[in-house]
Amino acid sequence: MRVIDIPEIEKLSVPEKILLVEDLWDKISFEESAVPVPESHMRELDGRLARHKSGPGELLSLDELQKKIESRNGIILGNTGEL
Repeated sequence: MRVIDIPEIEKLSVPEKILLVEDLWDKISFEESAVPVPESHMRELDGRLARHKSGPGELLSLDELQKKIESRNGIILGNTGEL
């Protein structure tokens, strides 16, 4: 089914369309088993979990993370986090 198959959708305003999509997503999310997770995603998650368990590493503080991002991108952020 496509949007063009339901002409009433075209008549909706953008905010109404957003509400419709949100409502549809809420209904879909309650049916987790109806949305299969690809095997490649499961392998990736398993690999990430195994890497974490083998060496979880250290967590960064927000300031440390911000400095790391700034140094990578050559960006200097103020105390508010704004450019």
